Amino acid sequence: MVLELAGREVAISNPGKVYFPRTGHTKLDMVNYYLAVAAGALGGVRGRPMALKRFVNGAESEPFFQKRAPQKRPDWVGTVELSFPSGRTADEVVVTDEAVLAWVINLGCIDLNPHPVRAADLDHPDELRVDLDPVPGVGWPQIRDVALVAKDVLADFGLTGWPKTSGSRGMHIYARIQPRWPFGEVRRAAVAVAREIERRAPELATSRWWKEERHGVFVDYNQNAKDRTVASAYSIRPVADVRVSAPLAWAEVPSCDPAEFTIETMPARFARIGDPWAEMDQAAGSLDLLLELAARDEAAGLPDAPWPPHYEKQSGEAPRVQPSKRREAGPGRSGTGARSPAGRRQSTKPLIEIARAQTRDEAMAGLERWKARHPAVWPRLQPADVLVDAMRGRSSVWYRIRLNLQHVPQAERPPQEPLEADYDPWAGFRP
Repeated sequence: MVLELAGREVAISNPGKVYFPRTGHTKLDMVNYYLAVAAGALGGVRGRPMALKRFVNGAESEPFFQKRAPQKRPDWVGTVELSFPSGRTADEVVVTDEAVLAWVINLGCIDLNPHPVRAADLDHPDELRVDLDPVPGVGWPQIRDVALVAKDVLADFGLTGWPKTSGSRGMHIYARIQPRWPFGEVRRAAVAVAREIERRAPELATSRWWKEERHGVFVDYNQNAKDRTVASAYSIRPVADVRVSAPLAWAEVPSCDPAEFTIETMPARFARIGDPWAEMDQAAGSLDLLLELAARDEAAGLPDAPWPPHYEKQSGEAPRVQPSKRREAGPGRSGTGARSPAGRRQSTKPLIEIARAQTRDEAMAGLERWKARHPAVWPRLQPADVLVDAMRGRSSVWYRIRLNLQHVPQAERPPQEPLEADYDPWAGFRP
């Protein structure tokens, strides 16, 4: 099928291919959805470099990440060269109009993942992103409550927050900022936001990076690190009911239900109320007050919060060791702690690893086998004790499952056993 968009012809291959088998939605349905909300969707991605997250076999398959734009592409699809923390570079796609938007969806991209910078200035973000990520077992009302705390924190430090459902389990709150600060300072401000939210709502939210230490809603400050992307406004999400990431007015947040915003309902909502984020660009604020808060936290002895594992160790960062592998402080030790009498690290959390798998289904199947072998242990675990990590590999995601046995009496805790699945994403790879 060939569509006429923005004065160009855009070929849609296999338009009838089903991408959501449980609802029957096709590639053409996705294209038509994005065109129906194009004014809003382009507001989130226009002029920004974008990583291509491609689901070539549909929403229930594992995606792969393509940073480099395809070599064979129309001459009207522009790119810009990005540099990454690894030192590598890539020419990434920059969406400019409906034609490029439809071309991206035709590649199998379900959601859109732009960087928080404009192609004209790749070193200074113009968005601060607050990602509210609930731990397992946390309900939607608590997420909404934390979002309202985040709104107040941003306002108290001179910024306007713009909320949206993530389209998955959480919420995102964006703040438009003046493009004056490099990535490191924007992330530093985001750490200050996360810690202030935790101070105001300690029972509801946490800024703790390590999953085994989290409770409630995690405020993920590291989404502001360079090379991190977030599903943008109006993005379809690869979930069974085809939800979308819906921009909201703050008055809607206390009663909103993310299940109401889908590929079927959003076009009518957009036609009825327009884009709640339409005025965002007119609300660019300053990070000065947040950076002053960050300086006060640092002066009070708070170290830099942990960075993602593939980033170089940063000046002022606390030891990058998960709590279950830290050693307790002892005489003659400087921060790394002492060993047990047997010479082993003393764990602060009783974690065991269950599986490392190429797909989530394989990892969960391994967990089911473990549960069958330990039927008396599983009922003692709480939802937050099951740590399912989506780990970024070279170009795709792989999955790790760990269990925190903190609620299991010590005498009944199973030992670490051979992994139910033992996938190595780096096997055969040579730099």
